[in-house]
Amino acid sequence: MPYLKIQTNKQIDQKEEVIKKVSNIVAAQLDKSEKYVMVALEPDFSMSFGGSFESTAFIQLKSIGLPESKTKKISYELCEFMEEELGIPKDRVYIEFTDVKPSYWGYNGSTFQ
Repeated sequence: MPYLKIQTNKQIDQKEEVIKKVSNIVAAQLDKSEKYVMVALEPDFSMSFGGSFESTAFIQLKSIGLPESKTKKISYELCEFMEEELGIPKDRVYIEFTDVKPSYWGYNGSTFQ
């Protein structure tokens, strides 16, 4: 049920490798089975940050039961990944966290409530 979406203006050649690594981070940080983690990657996306077209990224993480107490650590891990793996400086990454009610998350013809 965790869903992570990365939009970046950076060209990425190894998309599947990036998706797999980020999927592992999300599963580990949320203590959830990777079986339910969905990741979307939109590289080479037209975007700017602070009036600049230098490398930047916007990340959305949505999950049922996303604890506020973990958002700072998750932000750290994702920003580290973006800087080390993709060369996007941490101060050019925004992350939006959303805790979704189980009844608002559909799966397999039903919801999680």
